[in-house]
Amino acid sequence: MLGALLVVTLLAAQPGQSTTTLDRRAISISGRVTDTSGAAVAGAQVTLRRLATGESRETASDETGGYRFEDVLPGGYEIAAALSGFATTQQDLNLGSRATAIDLVLRPGALAEELEVLGSRMAGSEEMLRRIPGSLDLLTRDALDRSHVFTTSEALRKVPGVTVRDEEGLGLRPNIGIRGLNPTRSTKVLLLEDGVPTTFAPYGDNASYYHPPIERFARVEVLKGSSQIAYGPVTIGAAINYVTPEPPARPSVAAAVTGGNRDYLNGDASFGGTWSGTGLFAGILRKQADGARDNVHSDLTDFTGKVTRQITPTQNLTIKGNYYGEDSQVTYSGLRETEYVENPRQNPFVNDAFEGDRVGGSAVHRALLGQRFALTTTVYGSQFERNWWRQSSNSAQRPNDSADPACGGMANLNLTCGNEGRLRRYTHGGIEPRARVAFGVGGVPQETDLGLRFHTERQDRRQANGDTPLARTGVLVEDNLRTTDAFSAFAQHRVLAGSWTITPGMRVEHVRHARTNRLINVSGDDALTELVPGLGVSYALSPETTIFGGVHRGFAPPRAEDVINHSTGAVVELDPERSWNYEFGWRAGLGAVFVDGALFRMDYENQIVPASLAGGTGAALTNGGETLHQGIEVGLNGEWASIGASPHGAYSRLALTWLPVVRFTGTRFSSVGGFGSVSVSGNRLPYAPETTATIALGYRHRAGLDAQIEAQYVGDQFSDDLNTVAGTPDGQRGLIPAYTYWNTAATWHMARGGSIFVTVKNLADSTFIVDRSRGLLPGHPRLVQVGTSWRF
Repeated sequence: MLGALLVVTLLAAQPGQSTTTLDRRAISISGRVTDTSGAAVAGAQVTLRRLATGESRETASDETGGYRFEDVLPGGYEIAAALSGFATTQQDLNLGSRATAIDLVLRPGALAEELEVLGSRMAGSEEMLRRIPGSLDLLTRDALDRSHVFTTSEALRKVPGVTVRDEEGLGLRPNIGIRGLNPTRSTKVLLLEDGVPTTFAPYGDNASYYHPPIERFARVEVLKGSSQIAYGPVTIGAAINYVTPEPPARPSVAAAVTGGNRDYLNGDASFGGTWSGTGLFAGILRKQADGARDNVHSDLTDFTGKVTRQITPTQNLTIKGNYYGEDSQVTYSGLRETEYVENPRQNPFVNDAFEGDRVGGSAVHRALLGQRFALTTTVYGSQFERNWWRQSSNSAQRPNDSADPACGGMANLNLTCGNEGRLRRYTHGGIEPRARVAFGVGGVPQETDLGLRFHTERQDRRQANGDTPLARTGVLVEDNLRTTDAFSAFAQHRVLAGSWTITPGMRVEHVRHARTNRLINVSGDDALTELVPGLGVSYALSPETTIFGGVHRGFAPPRAEDVINHSTGAVVELDPERSWNYEFGWRAGLGAVFVDGALFRMDYENQIVPASLAGGTGAALTNGGETLHQGIEVGLNGEWASIGASPHGAYSRLALTWLPVVRFTGTRFSSVGGFGSVSVSGNRLPYAPETTATIALGYRHRAGLDAQIEAQYVGDQFSDDLNTVAGTPDGQRGLIPAYTYWNTAATWHMARGGSIFVTVKNLADSTFIVDRSRGLLPGHPRLVQVGTSWRF
C-alpha cells in the first residue's frame, strides 16, 4: 500500500498544464511596504510568484510604499519584498475571489537572519539558502493548518530524516530521533525557540520533559549538517527551531475552537498589531485531551507575549515572555505482555500525576552598524518546575515489591501501595552576542559570523517515596544539586564565489559540571573542552537547483549526574558523545514541485546509551561505543493552484527516510541486564526503523474547499541491542512491528477570514505498538475533531 502511494505521489509531482490567460475571475493585490517603525519604504522590489506554474511578476513600491498587482488569478502564491540594506520578507497567500490587501514589513540588513533560517522558496531566496551549509527542512503554518496537526509528533513526521516515538499519545514529551539516533527524551536533538534553547538543561541534562505546544508557532525549521555548529551545544542530529509569530503590521484578532472525542477541547486566541514603531503580539492556548490509554488525561495552559520596538532606523528590540502550565494524569509505566493482550489501552496506575510550570523569557537587541556590520545580543532565561508522583516508574515494578510491605497485590494497588515523587526544579539563563561582518576580497563577497555564549544551569532534584497512592510527601531518598556553567564561541566564514559557496566553521565548548549530594554532603566537579569543526560547500547549478555537501564534528556533553558519582563525588570516566557526520544533498525547483534530499553518513566514536530509563536514584548513562548510520532522505512538495483553466487545484507532500545501515560497530557488548557478556557488534540499533514515510495528497477548490488524506508509515524496529524478536513477559523487549495509519482533514474557507474544519486521525482505528522501553505502549486510537477559526 505504501509503495502504491509513493508511486501516485511521484506521478502527481509531474508539472501539470497551467494557464496565463486572464479571465473574469482575476482580482487585484495591493498594499504598502514599510520598515518596522511604520515608515514607507520606496523602491522595494515586490515579487509575486504563482505556485501552480512558478511564474513571477515584479513591481516596485512607490514613494508612499504602495504597490499593486492587477489581473491576478485566485490560487496559491508567495509574495516577497526586498531592498538593499534590508532583509527580505515573504508571505504565503491563498487568494480567493476578492481583492486582497497585504502589507509587507522590512527589517534592517541581516538582522532578521540572526537565528532564523529564512527557508523561503521565493525567486531570489536561493542566495539565502546557499548561506546554510547543510540540509534544511521547513514546516510552514500553512502546511500545519492544512492537516490540523494534533501534536508536535505528528508535525515532525512530515520532515525527512526525523523519527518520533510516541509516549502518552498527547505529544507532551515527544521522543525525537534523527537519522537513526536514539529518540529517547530527544537528547540527540537541539531544541530551540526563536533561537533560544527550550530544554531545561541543554548542557547538564538535555532531556525533553517539557515541550511547547505546536499551536504556538508560525513555522518549524529543521537544520541538519554542518550548519548546527553555529548553535550548539548538541551538534549530532539536528537543530529544530520553533519560530513564534511576529506582531502583524495591522491590528488583528484570531481565534479558533476545536472539539472532539476522548474529551478533546482546544481554544486558541491571539491579538496583535503595530503602532508607531511598537509591535505587540499576545497568544493564549487552553487545551485538554485524553491520551492513548485509559486514565491518561492532560490540561494545558500556554500564554506567549511579544513586544517589538524600533528604537532607531537601524536598531530594534524584541522582548518575549511565556508561561506554560500542565496538569496531567499520566503514567510512566507501560504494559506487560499479558496486560497488552487483554486490553492494550488499560492503565492500572490511576493515581499517577504530573504537574509542571514553566516561565521563560528573552530580550533580543539588533543593531546594524553601517552596511557591513550587524550585531545581535540575546539575553534569555527560564525556570521549569515539575512534580511527577507515580506508583511505578517501570512495568517490572508491580505489587508484592519487597521494598513496600503494604503493597500485597493488585488489590492493594490503589489502596495501600506507595508511590514515588520525582520533584525537580530547573533554572537556566545566558547571554549570547552574535555579529555578522560582510566584506569583499579580490571582488569576491565574504561574510563572517561570530558568536559567544555564557550559559549557566541549576538543577534541584529530589525524590520522595510516599506511603499511599495519593501521597504528596514522603521519605526523602534523593536530594541533589547539580550546576553547569558553560562558555562557547563559534566562527563561521562564508565565501560567495560565483555559483560556489564555501563555509568553514569552528565551535568551541567549555563545560564545567558540579554535583552535591545534600543527603550525605558529598560534592564533586568536572570540566571538559571540545573543538567542533565543520565545512559546508554548495554549488548553484541554476537559480532553481543547488547541490551541497558537508562534514562536521558531532558533539554532545555528558550529563552532570553521569560524570560525577553521587555517593563519593568522584569523576566517572564518561566521554562526551563524538561523531563525524557527512552529507551530500540537493535542492531543486521543478516548476510547481520542489524536491530536496540528502545522502548521509554518521560515524560515531562514542554513542552514549541509557543504562536505565527510570531517571531516579541510580539512573545513569554509559559509553555505548562505535556505531554507523548511513541512509538517504527525500522531501517533495508540489503545489498546483489550478489544473488547467479549472477551479480545481492539488498539492502533494512526501517525507521519506531509508536507513539500511544503523548498527553497532567495533567491540560492543549488550547493556541488557544478564547479557553483559553477549556481543552485539553488527546488530541494529534500537528504535531505528529502516523506512519511515509520510505521504499526503490534497485537493483545493477556488470556492474555498481544502481536503487531504495522509499516510504515516513506520517500519519494523527492535527495542533492545540484542535485537530480540519474541516479546518478553515484562513487555520491555521484542520486535515492534511496522505500522501504517491514515489521517484526513477537510477545511472550508469562508469569506471574511473564517473557516470550519473536520479532521480524523488514525482513520481505521488501528491498534499498534509504538514503544517498549518501559513496557508496551499503544499508539493513539481514532480521533475525530471539528472546529472553526476566525481572523479579523
